[in-house]
Amino acid sequence: MKIAVVGATGLVGQVMLKVLAERNFPVSELIPVASEHSIGKKITYKNMDYTIVGLQDAIDAKPKIALFSAGGATSLEWAPKFAEAGITVVDNSSAWRMDQDKQLVVPEINAKKLTKTDKIIANPNCSTIQMVMVLAPLHKKYKIKRIVVSTYQSISGTGVKAVKQLENELAGIKGEMAYHYPIHRNAIPHCDVFEENGYTKEEMKLVRETQKILDDRSIAVTATAVRIPTSGGHSEAVNVEFENDFDLNEIRNILKQTPGVTLQDNIDVNTYPMPIYAEGKDDVFVGRIRRDGSLPKSLNLWIVSDNLRKGAATNTVQIAEHLLRENLL
Repeated sequence: MKIAVVGATGLVGQVMLKVLAERNFPVSELIPVASEHSIGKKITYKNMDYTIVGLQDAIDAKPKIALFSAGGATSLEWAPKFAEAGITVVDNSSAWRMDQDKQLVVPEINAKKLTKTDKIIANPNCSTIQMVMVLAPLHKKYKIKRIVVSTYQSISGTGVKAVKQLENELAGIKGEMAYHYPIHRNAIPHCDVFEENGYTKEEMKLVRETQKILDDRSIAVTATAVRIPTSGGHSEAVNVEFENDFDLNEIRNILKQTPGVTLQDNIDVNTYPMPIYAEGKDDVFVGRIRRDGSLPKSLNLWIVSDNLRKGAATNTVQIAEHLLRENLL
């Protein structure tokens, strides 16, 4: 299987390569793609060196599949060119997520929708993926009416520049700023750009993408997204109102049996999800499960996941695995 990784030198691209190797994806030839200043440089994958090429060279090499993580502008311009050449694109940017003709896929939830005609497949936003991984089986059982979510998001979600900003601040070094404000010892209620409604793009992704993935536009979602100085995962406080009542033990049993979800919910011994546990792992972790006493049929949950893995790279590779397994390439 000849495979291109577009954005191979970025944070997510590097994790994609790591995940491909860990999961033994059948790569016969790797085509690493990056921006112009990286062309000609080498990267190592499974103890072999590969030369970074440009986008047109990658198309000319005719890979079966291209995993994109190079930003929305690159995806909008180049994903259709790859698709026209018969290459299936799995795109990690926001460029195609809300396109009505493109599938927005979390494999455990809706990969069955994919067909051979899907040449550009969208990978959801990191904060959306971890939330729907937990909520999808509960929606199936109890039907969700409304979701209120507050996120506590890692700086790694912004990229290398943000990681460097925090490192500089910890070391007392003045350097380039990824954010308008210091992030060390701070919490910034501003993820992505503000939209006209006063919500950020990140907050609206949680609204729109959740409805699309769960295939239910009737679900009401409201979100507040906050950047915090952690480097290994996103956390979410999620409040859910259901149509039907539930039993807490049944909720826990459903989540315990959900592939890709790990239950960490024993307050007697202070067991609950935290980014320090989630970093480097592919599962989504859920705990602090309790009724909302202020509203009938309502539930509070705390959800944590490594945003670079299940929130981005791992989900992308899982989509590729599904396409290969189901002979859709």
